[in-house]
Formats: sequence, structure tokens, C-alpha cells
Amino acid sequence: MQDYAVFRTPETINYGRNAFGKIGVEAAVRGNKAVIISDKIMEKLGYVSECRDLLRKEQIESAVYLGVESEPTDRFVEEALQLLQDEQCDVVISLGGGSCIDTAKAIAVIATNGGHIEEYMGLKRIATSPPLPHIAIPTTAGTGSEATDATIITNTSNDVKMMIKQPAFMPNVAIVDPLLSVSSPKSVTAATGVDALSHAIEAYISRKSQPMTDMLALSSMEKIVRSLKKAYEDGENIQAREEMSLGSLQAGMAFTNASVCLVHGMSRPIGALFHVPHGFSNAMLLPAVLEFSKEHCVERLADLGRFFNPHSGVSDKAVAEIAVESVKQLCLELNIPNLEGWGINHTEFQQVISKMAEDAIASGSPDNNPRIPTKQEIEKLYQTCYSYQFSSQKSVSN
Repeated sequence: MQDYAVFRTPETINYGRNAFGKIGVEAAVRGNKAVIISDKIMEKLGYVSECRDLLRKEQIESAVYLGVESEPTDRFVEEALQLLQDEQCDVVISLGGGSCIDTAKAIAVIATNGGHIEEYMGLKRIATSPPLPHIAIPTTAGTGSEATDATIITNTSNDVKMMIKQPAFMPNVAIVDPLLSVSSPKSVTAATGVDALSHAIEAYISRKSQPMTDMLALSSMEKIVRSLKKAYEDGENIQAREEMSLGSLQAGMAFTNASVCLVHGMSRPIGALFHVPHGFSNAMLLPAVLEFSKEHCVERLADLGRFFNPHSGVSDKAVAEIAVESVKQLCLELNIPNLEGWGINHTEFQQVISKMAEDAIASGSPDNNPRIPTKQEIEKLYQTCYSYQFSSQKSVSN
């Protein structure tokens, strides 16, 4: 651990069943008119209209941007920012998955600091003015973006997925209501759940981990291991949904302060070039990257392994192996596809492996990994992950 550590969170977190009902109260103390950043699925489910009704009860008017589709791009940011300015909104509300939240983070900062979102990449431009108040409401249990000071936006001019991290991007308020995640289809529950697990694992094995993040990462891993399959198999299991929502929130708080590692560094280029949603691309990579890293973080992976097999009394090395095999088995049971199974063309994939490895290294995340890879090792991992088999011959039963 470094000599000292910094720990950042939203100033207010409302979590638990029916927390969504607090949106009007939280908005009313921060502004007069809100822009809601969401998508057409949230509108169809009725969440957008419910949000507007809750705001009206507190005399808060609202405008709505529903243009977010899949992974967020600089185009979404420009469109949403224009709406915010045209409607003279002074509060930003994100309602949806990580793409909605990340888009909202960007416009909240740019609205008061100016410029274009790509200028904030690599700290080339620093947000010096306070952003507009941002209230983040996740509807999936996965990204943890409601509790992070980073946004991931694809630059459409060069197909680079920009990871932009500054304190100004932290939402002021997180409202985490597990009842909103009940509508998530099985595939989204699976992908976002493994995404949250990867956040917790990478925060725990990161070279930048600290006692505060360790506490949250361990709690998150325990909840996700216990509840993800239950939520996947029965979307109406509210207790499982509750544990997943809280586990995702804890993982978000952990990784925004401890940083992510190799999985995320390799995941972003896949999303940018092949438009694979972030949760799926993380899930596709996680088992193989853990195999690559395990000899350099045996004790920490053993802690994960004991959540899967709490009765194991064998050595840390053996339980670390159980952790890797259990993650593989979990991905298999959740029907996570490999890159080939997703439909990515093999020839096209081969042609961009070198660029993806370069972009992964440029993100900085691989340098936090317990085993820091070379460019050639990352290229080999991409090759491995393309047709990776999650099935395991080893028993990992509890």
C-alpha cells in the first residue's frame, strides 16, 4: 500500500428498496430544473415518467434525453449537453445503466467547465469549476458508475474508448434501488453481475489497493458470489437483487479508489472497436486474465476462493486455483459467450490485436495488475480469449 491514500465517494448515498422515491427531495435541494439522461428502454418500462412525477411533487420540472444507446459516445454527450443548455437545466439526473450515468457525468462537468469531452482525457484539461449537481440512479447491478469519479466515453473520430478520471466526475448523489433492477433481462443480469465481480476482484488485487477499498471489495465479492446466480435464475428474487445492487455499489466505491487492472485495460478496446457492451467484454476476459495473474496474487485470490468454497482447508495456492476455476464455472453457468461466440469476425479481430494491446497499455490500467504484462503478453491474451472455453474439468462445488 502507498504511504497515504485518498478515498472518494458521492456526498450522499440512498440505497435499498424504494430508494427511488427520494429523487424529488434530492433534486429540490440542488436546483430548479433537471435534465434526465436515460434511454428508450427505461422510458418503455415507465421509469422515466415515474421519475418526472416524483420530481413534479417537489416542484422540479424536467427535460428528457433518451438518445443513449449501448456504449456512450461523444455524440451522445454533445446532444445531451445541447438539450441541457437549451432547456436551462441546473440539475443532471442519470437513470439507467452505466452508459446513461457516464454520459451524465460528462455533461455535468462540461456544462460548467466548457470544452469537449476528449479534452479531459489524460488530464489535458482539468475541471476547475464545480460541475452541475448530478444524481445517479442505476437500474442494473453492475457498473458501479454511480459511485465512481470516472467516465468512459468512446471518441467516434478514432474509435478509442476514453477512460477519463477526475474528482469532478463523481456524482453528488447515488440512489441505488434494487427494485429497479428486477426488469433486467437474464443476459444483462449476467453480464453486469460479472462486471461488478471483476470490479471487486481488480480493486482487491490492484497494486493501489488500500484498507478502505479492501473492506468494500471483500464485502462485494462475498455478496456477488452468493447472489449472482440466484438473481440470474430468478429475476424476481428481491433479496438476491438487493445483495447484487449493494455489492455493485461497494465494488464501485472500491475500484474508483483502488483502480482497476488488466481486465479493464483490455476490455475497453474491444468495446470501442467491436461495440461489445462493457459488462460482456469484462466477463469474456476475466477468467483468462485471472489465470495469467494468479501466481502474483495467490493470497488475495485465495480470499475470493473461500467465498466460493468456504469449507476449504487447503493451501492458499490451491484455494486461489479454486477461485479461478469457480469464476470460469460461473461464467459458463451464466452463458457468457467468448469473443468468437459473440460474433466477432476472426480476421478482423486479428488485424486490430496490436492496436488493442497498445490502447490497453495507454489506458494505464494494466500497470495496476499484480503481474504487469508486456504488449506481447496482452496480444497473446487477446488470442486466448477469442475462443476461450469456460468449462472446467475440476470440481469447484461447495
